[in-house]
Amino acid sequence: MGPLVTQAHRDRVSSYVEAGEESGAKVVVDGRSVEADGASDGFWLGPTLLDNVSPEMSVYTDEIFGPVLNVVRVSSYDEAVRLVNDNPYGNGVALFTSSGGAARKFEVDVEVGMIGINVPIPVPMAYYSFGGWKNSLFGDSHAHGIEGVHFFTRGKVVTSRWNDPAVKPTGGLELAFPQNK
Repeated sequence: MGPLVTQAHRDRVSSYVEAGEESGAKVVVDGRSVEADGASDGFWLGPTLLDNVSPEMSVYTDEIFGPVLNVVRVSSYDEAVRLVNDNPYGNGVALFTSSGGAARKFEVDVEVGMIGINVPIPVPMAYYSFGGWKNSLFGDSHAHGIEGVHFFTRGKVVTSRWNDPAVKPTGGLELAFPQNK
């Protein structure tokens, strides 16, 4: 993570981080100040983490294609699904939980092309399509995959990882959503 294709693109991604911060997001990890060996010869922007991002911020509304991860907080399962499905893009989403029921429900309910369950970046193996649904897909077919078989279907890739229930967790957050009424 880090090198971007042009200086203009690096500056564009950096401006999104700045705009997010100015709009109230908290910059937890700031990749704009990362110094890497050989980076002076390229267009480097280090990994960046923004917390408390809200849906009206440009770092949320635009696909910025840079090493920037946004954390958007919600208070309920229904709010999380609505947040994902109301977005005009449908590239990928991740859910961290120890509830298999919440994970399976989430897999069915969200409208995106790549889903990670306890996996932060849900990029599937190359024989599956890398790409999403809605405005995240350009053209009429995906770049990878067996398009002949899937031409008339709408695939959904789920990547998940589960902790051993016999091993006591060392930390983290229990995120099993309660039943919404």
